[in-house]
Amino acid sequence: MKIVADENIPLVNEFFSRLGEVTRLPGRNMTPADIRDADALIVRSVTRVNEALLAGSKVKFVGTCTIGVDHLEQAYLDSNNIGWSSAPGCNANSVVEYVYAALAHLDINWLPVKFGIIGCGNVGGLLYQRLKAQGVNVRCYDPNLTAAQNPDLTSLEDVLSCDVISMHTPLVMDGLHPSFHLLSHTELNQLKPGAVLINAGRGAVIDNQALLEVLSARTDLRVVLDVWEPEPDISLELLDKVLLGSPHIAGYSYDGKLNGTEIVYQALCKHIGTQPQASLAELVAPLANNQLRVDDETKSVFEIAQSLIQQVYDIVADDARLRDTARKALAGEINFGEGFDHLRKHYPKRREFHNYQVHFESVSDSDKQWLQVLGFRCV
Repeated sequence: MKIVADENIPLVNEFFSRLGEVTRLPGRNMTPADIRDADALIVRSVTRVNEALLAGSKVKFVGTCTIGVDHLEQAYLDSNNIGWSSAPGCNANSVVEYVYAALAHLDINWLPVKFGIIGCGNVGGLLYQRLKAQGVNVRCYDPNLTAAQNPDLTSLEDVLSCDVISMHTPLVMDGLHPSFHLLSHTELNQLKPGAVLINAGRGAVIDNQALLEVLSARTDLRVVLDVWEPEPDISLELLDKVLLGSPHIAGYSYDGKLNGTEIVYQALCKHIGTQPQASLAELVAPLANNQLRVDDETKSVFEIAQSLIQQVYDIVADDARLRDTARKALAGEINFGEGFDHLRKHYPKRREFHNYQVHFESVSDSDKQWLQVLGFRCV
């Protein structure tokens, strides 16, 4: 079996070489010639998998190591009997931790606020569960769910009136509930003064030109963008106006990417009728040097959470690298789109909160439980 895979997929050789010959290539630049003789194609979200790419190839299975599938032409795959699989939920925890890290850096205590979530699937649903477990007042908009599935469902207008709004919708272009440009001028101008808007779903769910115009007129809004319209050639003017910007890496924790690799590996094994011979448990050793510290246990639980999060995930560094790339592009030193992809390809290894342990002397059991909701192991 010949397998072509995105070179940015971690442990791709360790997993897939057990099934055949693996060729690793840059995902955004894959061509029909690259995959003509491949039996399986393993990608991430930067590869458009459609008839133009697959026509004339031997590919009989496509796996994307991502939650989203809007980059796959599913109708074409189905009509041509090409099996396909995604990795639902693989990096949901990574994206949720990105949201918490953004709020911690911006010094926004999420406990007393009215918190809105747009899109409550794998990612938004996990964020919803954690916020509720921490006692937060959460309102959700997701027309694909029922009140039985989520008792805090409400209208889009109600969610837009919240203090913090976090977006986790897939990109849907048609049907009953399209999400393309779900937020444009009208919706963005409904945001309350000082509102925080986070998009870690799909860039085109927000009309980026409209967002630029609204931010040019309203300096009170606080915006965090991990996803953009379009990528990789994003608006540098818009980057200049958001408080935190990153190159579509919210779901790029090492743990999340590993989960995606394993899920798609298992799907390919099932597709070809063989038992999996590799697992993360055998390939990945526990994290060493995983002890965290709290200098002052008399601080509020939110302040303790800030300290722990910042020890694990330096979200400011993500923002700084993207802005430095923009500076070099404006100076004519590099091509920004190539720089954007370079940041994704060489993203530092970020481990999730559950890999870390914290020893407390005087923190209450209730506060420990609250911190454990974030994922930290508290003893």
